Amino acid sequence: MFELRDLFQWERFITPSIIKIFYWLAVIIAVLFGLSGILSGLSLFTVSPIGAIFTILGSLLGTLVGIIVARISAEFVLIIFRMNEHLGAIRNQRGM
Repeated sequence: MFELRDLFQWERFITPSIIKIFYWLAVIIAVLFGLSGILSGLSLFTVSPIGAIFTILGSLLGTLVGIIVARISAEFVLIIFRMNEHLGAIRNQRGM
């Protein structure tokens, strides 16, 4: 993880350490929205059964897409920081 002193020094990035927390928060939010949509679909069964089925399927699909987008976003951020680390290692290797 990171220490409190890392917040005041710029030798180390803290984003790679905390990106997993943001990923899991995004997954939890996607699942909560999915559950909300499923419950809305279940309550819609009395009014329109076909609309309820579409609502439930849309909620499940939306939850899956939300989780995938959260993962891709987190991996993209990590890739950017790893590229920076590798470029720094190349720069140090050449003595610039």
